[in-house]
Amino acid sequence: MPALQKLKSSTLFYYSLTDLPVMMSIFPVVVFIPRFYASDVGVPLAAVGAYLFITRLMDVVTDPLMGYISDHTRSRFGRRRPWIAIATPIMMLSIYKLFLPPADADGLYMFIWMVLLSVGTTMMLIPYYAWGAELSSDYNERSKVTGWRASLGVVGQLTAQVVPAIALFFWGIGGSASVLEMVGITMLVLMPLCVTTTLIKTPEPQQEVKSVVPLMAGLKVMFSNMAFLRLVGAFMIGSIGLNITTPLYIFFVATVLGAEDMSIYMLSCFYLTNLATIPFWVWLSGKIGKHRAYLASFIIIACAHPFYLFLGEGDFWWMLPITVVTGFAAAGFSQAIPNSMKADVIDLDTLQTGENRAALFFSAWSFAQKATASIGGAIAMFGLALWGFDAAPDAVNDAQQMFGLRFLFSTFPSVFFLAAAAIVWRYPITEARHAEIRAGLAARE
Repeated sequence: MPALQKLKSSTLFYYSLTDLPVMMSIFPVVVFIPRFYASDVGVPLAAVGAYLFITRLMDVVTDPLMGYISDHTRSRFGRRRPWIAIATPIMMLSIYKLFLPPADADGLYMFIWMVLLSVGTTMMLIPYYAWGAELSSDYNERSKVTGWRASLGVVGQLTAQVVPAIALFFWGIGGSASVLEMVGITMLVLMPLCVTTTLIKTPEPQQEVKSVVPLMAGLKVMFSNMAFLRLVGAFMIGSIGLNITTPLYIFFVATVLGAEDMSIYMLSCFYLTNLATIPFWVWLSGKIGKHRAYLASFIIIACAHPFYLFLGEGDFWWMLPITVVTGFAAAGFSQAIPNSMKADVIDLDTLQTGENRAALFFSAWSFAQKATASIGGAIAMFGLALWGFDAAPDAVNDAQQMFGLRFLFSTFPSVFFLAAAAIVWRYPITEARHAEIRAGLAARE
């Protein structure tokens, strides 16, 4: 197991840098891409939902395969670095094509580049997150690793909003197409700089426990780990709720509140709150336990989200306090805490099997993360289509169609948040239990 326990702040910063451009690119994909291709390009809402869903189905194969390959890679540069380096140009090309499409782009064009972006993201994130789990074996130190990474990820999401917000404020440049163009160009500059810094400056610990289990056998053992199943189940169901709201955000602000150009400011408020409160959730998880803090975040967002239902035309500023509360809650369950809990689950698996398959676990988690994004997005798009909502820029929707949008965005996601809270209620790995796991691993070594 890794010898490092107390990590330097510089190491945490260098490692976390890669998450900045990655999250900067992923944010517009889930927020702006559905509306842009449905409204500006003219792809039907149901087709957008289908493309998102089909892309994620492919991850059933690519994610565990990448986890297995990364765990079994042996090179002079380590087993995580090579794949992150290879993934970088793939992601950059995909973002360029998807964010800055030609005039004749259509649904097939969107689908092709979404698939390639998904492949590049898989190659990037699975080794990258597994690397983070190996930086420290300490229960609370892992929360710092994921907290730093989540913070830099939120900075990336904020950058994706601040750049177009500045353009809107000073030069009046707004709209989904302009946002995608500006963010795409900014990401192309930042990604090689951040990834290179991570690869050069972050140590990749030498693993004393090697993974030699065949892929299918490893998956079978992994899914017999009940702590992992409970964790990933809560994460998936809760994230589906959040990902239903994400692509509907622009629709809601533009159509219900009548303030499309202002949506970038409200999103900035959400992620500023998210960034500012990550340290609180890391602190709280150390005080009351990770799973209890995780549970609290689900309950808070479930109670806050239905208040969006009461908003209407001209209520943009009334949306602000609700957004602050949901951004605060999302900081707990979407990034820092579950990633730290996941590393603890890997320790339990290592104790039970004698194998270290960090990347295999992270591949399953990556698939869950991307699947929830596509399932949530598909539910949102199919839901709008079933309600008869028209996404065209000059469309006029009736009261029933507008209620469908408001209900899907505000109240329906809370069902998923509460279900996730119920799943994580009896999560078995506490700090005391993790100390026993670490003692068992130390005795074996």
